[in-house]
Amino acid sequence: MLNKFITTGLLVVASLAFMASSHAEHHGMKKDIVDVAAANGSFNTLVAAVKAGGLVDTLKGKGPFTVFAPTDAAFAKLPAGTVEMLLKPENKDKLVSILTYHVVAGKVMAADVVKVDSAATLQGQMLMVKVDGGNVMINNAKVIMADVKASNGVIHVIDTVLMPK
Repeated sequence: MLNKFITTGLLVVASLAFMASSHAEHHGMKKDIVDVAAANGSFNTLVAAVKAGGLVDTLKGKGPFTVFAPTDAAFAKLPAGTVEMLLKPENKDKLVSILTYHVVAGKVMAADVVKVDSAATLQGQMLMVKVDGGNVMINNAKVIMADVKASNGVIHVIDTVLMPK
């Protein structure tokens, strides 16, 4: 029963991701991870942070990358002033550490994520991966949309900003 629920959920997510990737391929131009995130409208804080951290060229690179992308609502859950503090030039190293903690080398699709229990980040630490009640959890963040395709990888949308130890 649980497997059927997970399979059905993954089919729904795959359908949503297909619609999102079709939008990304508008007029035959496939967008990279940064362009997909910027065009979505739910990742304004993430895109601003990627720019402030000097990671735009990296995430526009060949990849492939898997990005666990926190929404603007996820950033809003951080303590007041945290985002503003991280965006200051003097905190660039800390910002880059947090952002690269959300990125895994390679293209890891939802079907692959449920087969692993951890993943190495570009930041160097491991993310814990588990399925809990039909939800895929990355550390303490729930994947709310999976398999948003980009020309150089895939985005999995998460509801919480991941913080390295």
